[in-house]
Amino acid sequence: MPGNNLNPFLSAAAAFTLALACMPVRAQQLEPRAYANLPIGLNFLLAGYAYSQGDVLADPSLPVSDAKSKVNTLILGYARSLDFWGKSGSVGLVLPYAELSASGQLSTSGQAAPQSTSVTRSGFSDPLLRLAINLHGAPALSPAQFREYKQGTIVGTSLVVTAPWGQYDGTKLVNIGTHRWSFKPEVGVSQALGPWILEGAFGVTFFTDNDDFFGGHTRKQDPLYAAQAHVIYYFDPGLWGALDLTYYAGGRTSVDGVLNNDLQQNSRWGATLGKSLDLHNSLKAYLSSGVVARTGTKFNTAGLAWQHLWGAGL
Repeated sequence: MPGNNLNPFLSAAAAFTLALACMPVRAQQLEPRAYANLPIGLNFLLAGYAYSQGDVLADPSLPVSDAKSKVNTLILGYARSLDFWGKSGSVGLVLPYAELSASGQLSTSGQAAPQSTSVTRSGFSDPLLRLAINLHGAPALSPAQFREYKQGTIVGTSLVVTAPWGQYDGTKLVNIGTHRWSFKPEVGVSQALGPWILEGAFGVTFFTDNDDFFGGHTRKQDPLYAAQAHVIYYFDPGLWGALDLTYYAGGRTSVDGVLNNDLQQNSRWGATLGKSLDLHNSLKAYLSSGVVARTGTKFNTAGLAWQHLWGAGL
């Protein structure tokens, strides 16, 4: 059952880093256990791999139709659990490296009809920073105190920031990086019911302008609204599984003030399995697929991550 010893929560700190590191747009994250309580003073090192195939680009609102893509992403991340004025929280950084191969029909102004094109790109994606604080139901505890903790209702908030430092060439339409900042504030709730945990979260991603879009144009994007829900079950203190669902809408873009027909109204489902190997190591496997896609989410993703923890006297 959740909360009766330390092991169930050892893999929770890496939950946010796994989904954030994948190449598809950030609102498509599926993050079970993102607002779990954690003992204070732990350090987490994360390494992983994710594979995506289908209608998947770094930015699904690009003017590319009938896209067929494959993306291989290597993930390296670090997180630390912190005490925020008596409340538990965490800070984490993720650095993804991706290789993308894609083909499709490119539509640009001045062309009578879409043109067939194919590209291959590789390089570092935009790094991500996440700061999270549990506002209710998750006090800051030492590992010794945490062994007596039992979860009830947790209410938390987080901010995810991506920096425009990934591979980008303004003369190319498809890139690994996005050449803009993004900011996603989010509020989440987690409720334990015996071996079950029910979770929900709502967030909004705001984008700065890309002033070097495909030949020096200015590209803007409206906010993207996202909601996600998770049903989690603990088979034993060191093994848990989750069914995940997300829906997101908005994110319409414009280039030099001209609106594009790329409003997103999409949903995805996923599944996650986490296993603690010992006190310091755990593995997590996950997959997701599109359910309903208006723009740019007809793809499948699968990944595996390893996490190592140390500190706080463990």
